[in-house]
Amino acid sequence: MAAAAAAAAAAADHILKSGDVSTMIRQGFLSSPMSPARISPAASPPPPASHSFSSSSPPPPLPPPTTTTTTTTTTTTTTLFDMIAEEERYRHQQTPAIRALPAPSGSQKRTRLQARVAAILAGGKYPDGGAGDVELTVSSGDGFRVSLTVHRSVLAAHSRFFAEKLAGAPAGAAHAVEICDCDDAVVYVEAVALMYCHQPRQKLAGETISKVLALLKVSAAILFDAGVAACLEHLESAPWTEDEEEKVVAALRQLRLPQPASEVLVRVSVDPGVPSRSEGVFLRLLSGVLQAKDDKARREMKNLISGLLQEDDHHPHRRSSAEVSKETFYQLCHQCLNSLLVCLSEAADAEDGGRDRGTLMAEISREADNMLWIVDLLVRKNVGEEFVWLWADQMELAKLHSKIPSMYRFEISRVTAQLCVAVGRGQILVSREAKSSLLRTWLEALYEDFGWMRRASRTFDKKLVEDGLCQTILTLPMPQQQAILLDWFDRFLNKGDDCPDIQKAFQIWWRRAFVRQYVGAEDNSQLQVALCMYPT
Repeated sequence: MAAAAAAAAAAADHILKSGDVSTMIRQGFLSSPMSPARISPAASPPPPASHSFSSSSPPPPLPPPTTTTTTTTTTTTTTLFDMIAEEERYRHQQTPAIRALPAPSGSQKRTRLQARVAAILAGGKYPDGGAGDVELTVSSGDGFRVSLTVHRSVLAAHSRFFAEKLAGAPAGAAHAVEICDCDDAVVYVEAVALMYCHQPRQKLAGETISKVLALLKVSAAILFDAGVAACLEHLESAPWTEDEEEKVVAALRQLRLPQPASEVLVRVSVDPGVPSRSEGVFLRLLSGVLQAKDDKARREMKNLISGLLQEDDHHPHRRSSAEVSKETFYQLCHQCLNSLLVCLSEAADAEDGGRDRGTLMAEISREADNMLWIVDLLVRKNVGEEFVWLWADQMELAKLHSKIPSMYRFEISRVTAQLCVAVGRGQILVSREAKSSLLRTWLEALYEDFGWMRRASRTFDKKLVEDGLCQTILTLPMPQQQAILLDWFDRFLNKGDDCPDIQKAFQIWWRRAFVRQYVGAEDNSQLQVALCMYPT
């Protein structure tokens, strides 16, 4: 016991020599031993009161916790030595030896909160020095309680809430103010400490967005206008992560602060008075991608825009009110088709002294890839029905296509394959006439180019295309199914893997035609019809 007492005395001497507590005393957040403040995790009753009252909450949106103000000429609290001993216990808990035997989680939390409060108070500065005349006690719902001595003049000058609660109290008397059941007692202490700063915004430098939002809510609750302004200025200038952005927007909308809050949200909100230009922006972006010179950059931007559009599909509640029109998509389709037609025309006449054939083939490949991308966007936006007709009507393009070797043209046939997949999956719903016209124009080219698509394209999914082609054929009338599948039967026998394998469609057609024939509904009415001849 003697050794323990000696150790405690030595520890207290060390704390005093370090100057931490004395600094706090000089700055006014701790009173001298004649008039000490307390920081205690245990709730203690307020001093005897000559009169007391419970304050009403300030206006919405964030009312402060219940407050009690007491005016008295005497103050009862713990001693300065108790404060020193409390700090020493915290220091011992930070050593490895003590961490091996941790205190209960509640005690650790209280110790950390006390350390935070001590650090906050140590950084405060009183104007003109002097002892405080208000004992402010803040308690949270979990039982944590902290008391500090502050100045009535500072509270009243910076907070309209405190000015109202302290109005009418006798001059020169000591006061006790208690704020009960707040969410975070430490944030209230930080807000009070912020009142003693000549430049609150600089005090917030380096703080996290979450901390500033917490201070903003408390400052708004106690009507601390300078604190609100400092928090808004910090939020306006600080960068946000996406998660922080959602928290900032939600907090400002909840608080409904006056006009300065709009300066914070200007980076994420669109002026409702400015007409939407999403149509023009979208057209410019897609046209720029289609005309890009650098292939790598073009691929990256395609992936970026496709991902953003897919994100909109997954979050329809976030979608802009100004949707991109179908006409914009089809304007891009016609641009791609015209470019393909020009390239194929030049490629067909390349032997007559036109442009270099290799350059033309590179352009054909690029335009076909652009066309595939636009078709993918059409399918994703559920506006691909008209393109089936549009592609089926490209007779001239299909005729030029047949004049070019498959090694240069096969990527154009991927457009047909992509449409068959979308039709087979039910993503595009069109009439049988449209499907018949599509296959009549492009099925021959698909057969001829299938081998090159399978070997040369890394993104080509053979089974996916074959399944889509099967489903598309099986939606046609039986006579057309028979004509297409018998023609495929002969081709497959001659080309094997260079021809799409649609045996599944062949089997289903066979069963429909010869096994379970459907010849119409039988007459089950059980009605008997009699024919009678009457003499004339």
